[in-house]
Amino acid sequence: MAEKKKRPYLYEVDILRLIFITGVLLNHTTSMMGGHMGADSWENHFLDATHLSLHFTRMGFMFITGLVLFLQHYHKELHVWSFWKKRYLGVGIPFASWTAILLAGDLIGTGNFSWAAFWPKFGYLVTHGTDYYMYYIIVTMQLYLIFPALVWLFKHFKHSHGQILLVSFLFQIIMLVFIKYGLPHLDTSGWPFLFKNYGFSLLVYQFYFVLGAFASIHYEAFKQFITTHHRFIGWSTVVLAVGTIGEYYYNLNVLGLSLKKTLEIHQPYIFIYDLFIIGFIIWIGLQYAKYRDNGLPQWFVSFVSTGAKVGFGMYLGQTVALEIVDLGVTALNLPTVWNFVTLPLVFIIVVAVDYGMSLCFFKIPPFGFLVGRPQWHVSRLWSQNK
Repeated sequence: MAEKKKRPYLYEVDILRLIFITGVLLNHTTSMMGGHMGADSWENHFLDATHLSLHFTRMGFMFITGLVLFLQHYHKELHVWSFWKKRYLGVGIPFASWTAILLAGDLIGTGNFSWAAFWPKFGYLVTHGTDYYMYYIIVTMQLYLIFPALVWLFKHFKHSHGQILLVSFLFQIIMLVFIKYGLPHLDTSGWPFLFKNYGFSLLVYQFYFVLGAFASIHYEAFKQFITTHHRFIGWSTVVLAVGTIGEYYYNLNVLGLSLKKTLEIHQPYIFIYDLFIIGFIIWIGLQYAKYRDNGLPQWFVSFVSTGAKVGFGMYLGQTVALEIVDLGVTALNLPTVWNFVTLPLVFIIVVAVDYGMSLCFFKIPPFGFLVGRPQWHVSRLWSQNK
């Protein structure tokens, strides 16, 4: 019998995870710091005008999720019930735990905690994910539900993967045009939750999952494409990033959209920008994998490797990290210009707090479940000492 070949570990995914989670923290840090700047100040206007350029991290996470799931499950038999059990417990326990902790903290902080107030709100949040940046978990759970069908689609049409990707791309563009130019003119008050709140729906992210699946199945060709065209992808990313400023003023002044709608990520232009910047970040990941054991400092490799392990926990716990740092910023009460100048430092502190907190949970039993890494060895030690 031929020995089963072990799939190689993709070290490039480690740094992709870390880049995307720190990008999420940068996005939310700038929003937090904007609240400490004068509403009509040039500093606040600058943060608003450049904010769209930061809106690629969510899509990057969606791509990685599709890539990793297909790497793990496409080339072997998929046991659907086992897959669902493992995945839903894997994200459900940390999700429900953090939601409970954060909700309880909010209610206690306002002096309104009671179980009668807690349980209805908790039930709503774990089924809708509307608070504490938990939309990603809700979308991921939808992906888990249809993942077996997605695997079947790629296996059944194994000679038509390019066509599947093209159809997905065209559907994404058409949907985003409708969301931007058609949906604002419709009354959606009576629509179902996932249609009215489309940012929580799998549909608006479907291309990134499909692209992740395609990249996983054709990984060597995908890597070669990125490597061959990385200069074009990189320079296009720069041009498109600057172009997001034009998109901001077009939305605000030409279309007359609200600031919230202006900064929304579900726009055709942002879709194209996201594809290029995610592609360039993938090239960075490939360079990291190339030089990981040949030139990069060991401390940096360890930082990235550990960050990849606790990245999910950093995403879940970011609200705590942001609130801790926000308390410090509030206490300092600096003028607007100093809040603007110190924003990079504040961002570094947010990352350090979130990374450190997640690392502690990862290392100290029994808190590993908060970062999706439960320390089962504790229960084994207990049983051995009986």
